[in-house]
Amino acid sequence: MAKRFFTSESVTEGHPDKVCDQIADAVLDAILEQDTTAHVACECIATTGLVLVMGEISTSCYVDIPRIARQVIREIGYDNAAQKFDGNTCAVLTAIDEQSPDIAMGVNQALETRESSGAEYDRTGAGDQGIMFGYACDETPELMPLPISLAHKMAKRLAELRKSGQLPYLRPDGKTQVTVEYDDGTPVRVDTVVVSTQHSEEIALELIHEDIVKHVILPVIPEALIDDDTKIFVNPTGRFVVGGPQGDSGLTGRKLIVDTYGGYARHGGGAFSGKDPTKVDRSASYMARYAAKNVVAAGLAKQCELQLAYAIGVAHPVSILIDTNRTGVLPDEQLAAAVSAVFDFRPAAIIDYLNLAKPIYRNLASYGHIGREDLGVAWEKTDKTQELRDYLGL
Repeated sequence: MAKRFFTSESVTEGHPDKVCDQIADAVLDAILEQDTTAHVACECIATTGLVLVMGEISTSCYVDIPRIARQVIREIGYDNAAQKFDGNTCAVLTAIDEQSPDIAMGVNQALETRESSGAEYDRTGAGDQGIMFGYACDETPELMPLPISLAHKMAKRLAELRKSGQLPYLRPDGKTQVTVEYDDGTPVRVDTVVVSTQHSEEIALELIHEDIVKHVILPVIPEALIDDDTKIFVNPTGRFVVGGPQGDSGLTGRKLIVDTYGGYARHGGGAFSGKDPTKVDRSASYMARYAAKNVVAAGLAKQCELQLAYAIGVAHPVSILIDTNRTGVLPDEQLAAAVSAVFDFRPAAIIDYLNLAKPIYRNLASYGHIGREDLGVAWEKTDKTQELRDYLGL
């Protein structure tokens, strides 16, 4: 393989799109605390002085959506009216309807159940048609691609320095980006690092550059991957005072690639935040990651991409595909057979196996839904490796 460069970006929790993702998932969490069988499809728009929460929600409980939205905004750090977007003073509008009964019919009673199947996990149909991808590779301890792993860590570091008061001039909005050079498929160095962080008006760019290099970039990027040719850009426009929903409108689901693999692997197109786990856009993507990660952790491949496809109202996926990019110890079709035997991809089984009917989603709405070993989520476990090897006779 020729030398190549790959770039991934991340954003902080104060990025306007991520503000919306967190509000949507906070609403979902509040509902799941009271009603684990609720059907939720919640989305959000944010702009200067205004938040609109909308969607289709069918539940037996009541939650105060404006209060939840304001609390999320304040916790992110938008709590001062002088910054033009403030959880205490912004308008919060809601436009909520119930889930379509045509969709609910297929989710609540899957095709398999309607055709007299008595299997427990056949009862719940997929909430939509679509394709979902999961991926894992051996580039990092958490089996994630190196560019997105480093970008997420720097974005989290920005938030930590701001909230701890170590760099008090930082503001909630920010972006990070990392370009990694690969040689024969192996990451060998970091070629370029970009950090753009919102800041208070009185701080000099020179100080921001010095602090970000010292406190964000060097603590995160391994020393062995940085050399004299590594390029570093900090706030390359020279100023980033106006940010958050004042600087750019926000929308739920607009950071799909940040949420998954940084573009390193394919994405089915469906957003995660604000959706209850009957929506396979979310739950099947988590399950696909779980399966792919166990394939790599079992030593069956250096990288593994798993595709699932569903029909609305049908419990079983209509297709399962594995692509190891020729790194598998066995042909991909044999690995796919093993994955199909060890993992159950029906929505009800996914919800049960991964404990998805719980209020776990707000914390996932920033810094990636995948690779989050820090949150202890079930789809990051590697507890199926021996079952896969046993099935394959290894």
